[in-house]
Amino acid sequence: MGSLSTLSEAQAGAYRDARPTYPRSWFKMLAGKTAMHERAWDVGTGNGQAAIGVAEHYKRVVATDINKEQLTRAMRHRRVKYYLTPQHMSEDELVDLVGGDDSVDLVTAAQAVHYFDLEKFYNVVRRVLRKPGGVIAVWVFNEIAISPAIDKVFRRISDATIPFRNGRTNMALAGYNTMPFPFKSVGIGSEGKSHPLKLRSRLSLEAFENYLKSWQLVVKAKEKGKDLLTKRVMRDLEDAWGGRNQVRDVVYKFFMIAGTCSEDSESSEEDGETSDEDSEEDSDEDTEDLAGAIATLLLPALFL
Repeated sequence: MGSLSTLSEAQAGAYRDARPTYPRSWFKMLAGKTAMHERAWDVGTGNGQAAIGVAEHYKRVVATDINKEQLTRAMRHRRVKYYLTPQHMSEDELVDLVGGDDSVDLVTAAQAVHYFDLEKFYNVVRRVLRKPGGVIAVWVFNEIAISPAIDKVFRRISDATIPFRNGRTNMALAGYNTMPFPFKSVGIGSEGKSHPLKLRSRLSLEAFENYLKSWQLVVKAKEKGKDLLTKRVMRDLEDAWGGRNQVRDVVYKFFMIAGTCSEDSESSEEDGETSDEDSEEDSDEDTEDLAGAIATLLLPALFL
């Protein structure tokens, strides 16, 4: 289904520990768009962050990934079952694994769909989504706000990844606005117009370092013999961070699109759409308000 560098056990652990937790309001919003709540499929589940959130609203969640190390570290939940899905699996095999034709109420792909063979993925989605009433939702983030000093160091790292990018990078950079999405809008973005969301969090320097170490572009560079996180770069990052004991306020800028195969469940862009303020309010239940001025760091397709 997808194409990405395989994470080692250590990298998979870093990925799990450094990624932001999605707000509960996002999953409540998506659950409100589906007619039934029997079965969901989280594709490219990674460490299961999205799957766990989906499981609060659906009776059964099938969570799949091509990376074995990710799945061994995935978060457990009584309603979630994890499956390894090698790239050679056929469409029929995937459909059967997920639950069969017209069996899935919600398909999610969190920060993953730009890895996929989109034609194959969309064909499977069209088959497995329940009709009417099934929904597919995909999201990605491409910006993070921390501070001007950290911005400067990160841009050095970002510029060094340019030789290791590919055509998929642009889809994530554009917030999925250039990505084909042949599904009817349910009021949360649409093809060519993704819906912006913000997520507030706090990161330690160690967590941000782990973040960088599990960045797919950094992993790819290292596979090709190029270490982008040199001792000098990491020392400069620590200086900009203000010391290893500092915990920083962070704002992630996400983009989401959701749609359906159904003719009769299309709604307007305004109907029931969650605003940036709604998502921030929910995420603030577990984080402090963002303090002070923040500079925007462009994260060019962090997961590529």
